[in-house]
Amino acid sequence: MSSDDETRLWRNRFILMNLIRIGGTIGVLLSILLWQSDTFVQGGTILGFPLALLCLFVSFFGPKYAAHQWRTPPEP
Repeated sequence: MSSDDETRLWRNRFILMNLIRIGGTIGVLLSILLWQSDTFVQGGTILGFPLALLCLFVSFFGPKYAAHQWRTPPEP
């Protein structure tokens, strides 16, 4: 692998890790909006709370999981 290919690979991985974090954060905000307001459902819904927790979990541990997958050598 050339130096340029390796740089491109690490740049793409860095971008993906940040997109996972940003996506999880947006999911948390939309879930709280679902839970606490009338934006999506009249009176709000309790489904927003567990969905917010799930998105928070993804936001915190998704990048760590992705990095672990990249670190593990592929099986033959």
